[in-house]
Amino acid sequence: MTKSELISSLAARYPQLVAKDAELAVKTILDAMVESLSKGQRIEIRGFGSFDLNYRPPRIGRNPKSGEQVNVAEKYVPHFKAGKEMRERVDYKA
Repeated sequence: MTKSELISSLAARYPQLVAKDAELAVKTILDAMVESLSKGQRIEIRGFGSFDLNYRPPRIGRNPKSGEQVNVAEKYVPHFKAGKEMRERVDYKA
């Protein structure tokens, strides 16, 4: 599901919500999540999952085209872990 599909789904599910308001709500939530992660904070949404940052140490990589060695800097990457309820609902077999 894309961001625009999420906005459309939200607007369709709640008819009293104008599409622009649904777009603003989704944008506000996503911006708040990005801001929290950029500050190094953990995000936990009960029944859905949690977002955290994983540290990747510096390393020597390879350019796949030329084969030469390249220094890859350290970085933090976002990591999502699904919650128990979400794992159970996704694993549901009809």
